[in-house]
Formats: sequence, C-alpha cells, structure tokens
Amino acid sequence: MRKIKQQCKVIVETKMFTRVIIALIVLNAILVGLETYPSFANRYTDWITIADKVLLWIFTIEIAIRFLGRYSIKGFFKDPWNLFDVVIVMSGHLLAGAHYVTVLRVLRVLRVLRAVSVIPSLRKMVNALILTIPSMGTIMLLLSIFFYIYAVIGTMLYGSIAPEYFGTLHDSLLSLFQVITLESWASGVMRPILDEAPSSWIYFVTFIVFGAFVIINLFVGVIVNNVEEAFHEEKPTPTDIKLDEVQKELQEIKQLLAEKQKE
Repeated sequence: MRKIKQQCKVIVETKMFTRVIIALIVLNAILVGLETYPSFANRYTDWITIADKVLLWIFTIEIAIRFLGRYSIKGFFKDPWNLFDVVIVMSGHLLAGAHYVTVLRVLRVLRVLRAVSVIPSLRKMVNALILTIPSMGTIMLLLSIFFYIYAVIGTMLYGSIAPEYFGTLHDSLLSLFQVITLESWASGVMRPILDEAPSSWIYFVTFIVFGAFVIINLFVGVIVNNVEEAFHEEKPTPTDIKLDEVQKELQEIKQLLAEKQKE
C-alpha cells in the first residue's frame, strides 16, 4: 500500500499529469459549449453522452490518484481545493442519470470550474480574492449607505418627474445601479430629468464622482493590494529572506543566553 501511495504521489507531482487534466477540462468545456448548438447536439447526442461519461470517470480516477498520493485522509480534505474537486465530480455522478431534469443537467458546466483548482496561477488569484472579502464587507457597507441616501433623495426629488426611474425606492436603487455602471446614464436617465429639473445635473454628477470614481476604485485598490500580498508570500524578496535569517539567528542567540544564565 505504501508503494502505491508513493507511486500516486510521483504521478500527481509530474507536470504531464497536470497538463493532461487541464487539457481534459478544456475539452469538457468545449463539449458543454457545443451542446448549446441544437444542430450539433441533436446530431451527436450519443457521442456527447459517451464523452461526458468518459471524462467524468477520468476525473474520478484523477481524484482517486491524488487522494492515494496523500498520506492521510485529513491531509487531503484539509486543502479546500481538493474538497471543491470532490464536490464537483461527485455532483456529476449524482446528475449522470438525471437526463429528464434539464436544470440539473445544465449544472454539468460547473465542472469547467475545476480549471481554477488545477491551474496554480488561478488558485493564487482566487485565494487573493478570498482574502479581500473582509475588506470588501466594509466597502460594501459604505456603498450601501451611499446608495440608500441617494436613492431616497432621488425618489423625493424626481419621483414625479420620472416615475419609471425614481417612482419608488427600489426603482431608484435599480436606476442608480445603471448609472454607476456608466451605461447610458446621461442619455437614458439624466437627460429626460434634466429637461424638467435643470439642477438635477448636480445630483447625477456627484453620484458618479463619489460612487463610480471613488468607492468603486476602493474595491480595485483592495483587490490589487491583496493580490500583491498573496504573490509576495509565495515569492518573498531577498530582503525578506535576509530578515527571516536575522530573526532566526536572534532567536538562537536568545536561547544560548538563556541556557548560560541557567548554568
């Protein structure tokens, strides 16, 4: 059993193993995309079904090899990416017989997400994005307050002028979301109101400046900062390596001094 584990570990650590799995994930993604074309799907239904089942079992064998390559079950499931892969593949087996449930069959496209867990650079990026969640929560709270204030003001000032945009609070929130995306906000939302209320430009311009240019850029800043920190941890600079060495030497000196004092 130990030899099998060692062989599986060697296989998993080879670059060829990773490249083959990535190629199969891309092939699976292509097949899922081709199924959206009725002419192709109806003509090659049997072949698509066979290919889907073959790929599913290959992914199952891949996870089994990775599982055997670990020395403990706890060590395997301690990695959240391994747990993610197991859930995706197992859901594929559970849905394999659900041909009559279209919605469940559509969920097979989630198997394409395995590219994130297989490609190291994508894993680093997703891990960095996860680190931004606590900071994003604070920014989301600030953005929610900002949206709510402007939505209430817009409903009060322009509800009668443009009820389709600012008739109710939720209409105002939806309109402001369109405005902050900068999609047809001037010609589609502001201009009709500007004809009736010439001073309304102040409302829209201030919302754009503070919302789109300030708060949204906070999101970008937090994400970029966390991505840099994540990659910095993976590849420390020479200065960081020297600092770590100095800290280790200081700890050793402290231990020697403590031992001498005891003597």
